[in-house]
Amino acid sequence: MVTVVVLPCLNEAAALPRVLSRLPAGYVALVADNGSTDGSAHVAAAHGATVVLASPRGFGAAAHAGLLACDPADDVVCFLDADGSFDPEQLPRVADPVRAGAVDLMLGRRQPTVRGAWPTHARWGNAVLAWRLRRAAGTPVHDIGPMRAGRRSALLALDLRDRRCGYPLEMVVKAARAGLCVGEVDVDYAPRAAGTRSKITGTLRGTARAVWDMTKVLAR
Repeated sequence: MVTVVVLPCLNEAAALPRVLSRLPAGYVALVADNGSTDGSAHVAAAHGATVVLASPRGFGAAAHAGLLACDPADDVVCFLDADGSFDPEQLPRVADPVRAGAVDLMLGRRQPTVRGAWPTHARWGNAVLAWRLRRAAGTPVHDIGPMRAGRRSALLALDLRDRRCGYPLEMVVKAARAGLCVGEVDVDYAPRAAGTRSKITGTLRGTARAVWDMTKVLAR
């Protein structure tokens, strides 16, 4: 049975070869290129990934374009950052419980492998949002991380609308409100590929933008 891994991508040519080479057997990559100018789409295709173009610019736009492009026959879909911060070999940790029917949506709770892998400003921003989510939706999650797995049919039924950084949070909020079972499992979180910087957690401005987008989701 094949499991599709959606990788939202914006200028990750340096990280993609290692990420794609570490996918476990039975997992196939679908790279949703969000307007890269560094040849990411070419690199992804050269390493065997299916590539779809996603617009407008925004994490949610890329993630959702990938979800829509998945084959309906491959019902379990994973999401994974393309920057090398997560270990693709750990994808079964989030996918297997979904496939077994234990949960409907499984989130990877980030556990930094080294000091500095998860900048303090980003970690605190995430913690506050997760706390607000637990209070608002009653979902026992502690990380709104991008490594996750769910059933494609169930995720499409949530009618996700955010096309920016609020997409991961909107998915959890709507899943909880729809009565879906949401789980959480520890996954390693490492520094990004050498020479690259996160568009979100890498700067205070990027983190502030993500927190703002997610705050608007909670307000809705």
